[in-house]
Amino acid sequence: MAKTNEFEAPAINIIGNGTTLKGDIVSDGDFRIDGTLIGSISSKAKLIIGTTGTIEGEIRCVNGDFSGTIKANVVVTEMLSLKATSSLTGNIQVSKLSIEPGAQFSGNCKMNSSDYSSGPAQPIQE
Repeated sequence: MAKTNEFEAPAINIIGNGTTLKGDIVSDGDFRIDGTLIGSISSKAKLIIGTTGTIEGEIRCVNGDFSGTIKANVVVTEMLSLKATSSLTGNIQVSKLSIEPGAQFSGNCKMNSSDYSSGPAQPIQE
């Protein structure tokens, strides 16, 4: 009997507008949030927060594309893009950061290319 090697691509997950989720999410695939998450999310891929998306808690992902309202400490190992409609309150640790005119950011930012796999974003010491 022949053995087949099947490749399983990570799933694309969506929390739709009008949905509220309380708890923690761990995902290997891309994740899009157009609803509300109260808790933490950890994704080994891209996290997209749509214009109607809201997160209160902790965020950890490889790439981020934020357009909604975020009240969280954020760790992004590669690229974080804050779109014009985004509002982020919290500390961020990131390798690369893009902030469009109109985006609101209140908090501390630490940028470098080191690994952020250990622990949540911490306040920056001055």
